Amino acid sequence: MRQNELFIGGEWATASTDRRIEVISPHTELPVARVAAAGPDDVDTAVEAARAAFDAGPWPRLSPAERVDTVRRLAKTYGDRRSEMAALITSEIGAPISFAQRAQVALPWTMMNAFCDLAEAYPWREARPGLYGSDIAIRREPVGVVAAIVPWNMPQFLIVTKLIPALLAGCTMVLKPAPESPLNALLLAEMIAESGLPDGVVSVLPGDASVGEMLVKHPGVDKVSFTGSTSAGKAVAAACATDLRRVSLELGGKSAAIVLDDAEPATVATSVRSASLSNSGQICNALTRILVPAARAEDFTDALAAKMASLVVGDPTDSATQVGPLVARRQQDRVRGYIETGQAEGARLVLGGTAMPDGLDRGWYVQPTLFADADNSMRVAREEIFGPVLTVIPYADEDDAVNIANDSQYGLAGSVFTADNERGLAIAARIRTGTFGVNQGYTMDPFAPFGGVKGSGYGRELGREGIDGYTETKSIAVALPPKVNQRAGRPRIR
Repeated sequence: MRQNELFIGGEWATASTDRRIEVISPHTELPVARVAAAGPDDVDTAVEAARAAFDAGPWPRLSPAERVDTVRRLAKTYGDRRSEMAALITSEIGAPISFAQRAQVALPWTMMNAFCDLAEAYPWREARPGLYGSDIAIRREPVGVVAAIVPWNMPQFLIVTKLIPALLAGCTMVLKPAPESPLNALLLAEMIAESGLPDGVVSVLPGDASVGEMLVKHPGVDKVSFTGSTSAGKAVAAACATDLRRVSLELGGKSAAIVLDDAEPATVATSVRSASLSNSGQICNALTRILVPAARAEDFTDALAAKMASLVVGDPTDSATQVGPLVARRQQDRVRGYIETGQAEGARLVLGGTAMPDGLDRGWYVQPTLFADADNSMRVAREEIFGPVLTVIPYADEDDAVNIANDSQYGLAGSVFTADNERGLAIAARIRTGTFGVNQGYTMDPFAPFGGVKGSGYGRELGREGIDGYTETKSIAVALPPKVNQRAGRPRIR
């Protein structure tokens, strides 16, 4: 890795400060790399390069087909280096290698190609008849310079959902990865350098929160795309509002899995285990509140406990591992604190706890933990824990289940499990979330828009809507000759 350089405006340049980010393995607790941290001068240089590339460079002025061709070249390079990318992500955030290969890398690669397919069918230009004797030309144009700020938990997925639609729309971008996970972003920068993007179109600036704050407030930035905590998202939204800067926010979640009385316990347990504990529970749309009918609570709790007990916890580089370490010691302390809180509040600890998993004497691990007999007022049921901790909450009837599911500051995702899909769809229509699954954890389909409501943010990523977020819509009215208007039978302007 380039210890002293940053990727600014398409070129590798020496960082303006001597500050460095030391990347620590969550498994060994030892350093794995040391990279440059961006400073204020680097932010200014990167935004100036992006501004010049947007205002006067060729990228926004290429045809959509030409931009698609360039992005497909990037996708080809990305595909060739998937193994390298997965290993790097595992080393810096501790994601189990099997999950890194599948979700951290293969899914973003798939999304690159899917976005290109969407861009080829996207209505960049549209004509429609006006009411008052004009033809209306609709143009969807790039929004401008984008600042993209991503967290550490799903770094490539979150980068790709911002970078690729922005590029296809004709935007330029300054990307700030989290200090816990800069390595994968720098590897992506190497691929970008090979893909033929014009100078200035993309910069990558690893750094702390101060770098993100500078980008959010920078007068040269037209839009901020932010993924992170709800509290940080509120600060980003307030800063953008001051200058009427466009912003999209993908924030936290505390998603509910509503288990109806006709569901089968083992099937539910299998689905919930995958949807809730992947990436060691460090995913924003994890199903962490498991709502079960009170009359069958023991059946569903026992099935879920059995599935969770079978999880392989350990070295993330081992392909057999299903749950790895958390990203940092502070995260380990945070999750263990919530487990202690859950017990103090009266939830029944069914599985797990605060001790290290068997056979491990180092690393930032937390045992997969299951609470039962919980109430939705408890902190473990209301606050985002971001670790391998699930809470089972009994309900009286379907109306009670819906009320509990909606009784949350968040609204990112959720699911319902039932033997009757129509019954599931009826439940789905009553839940206030941006995404929802019936008989599955919510699947990140590249063609389906993803995002939240309430404290989970606003704006959508993925699907056609993911491109919409990086465009401005311009209407151009074109007056027609009088005879044309009369032939069309339209009223004339008088």
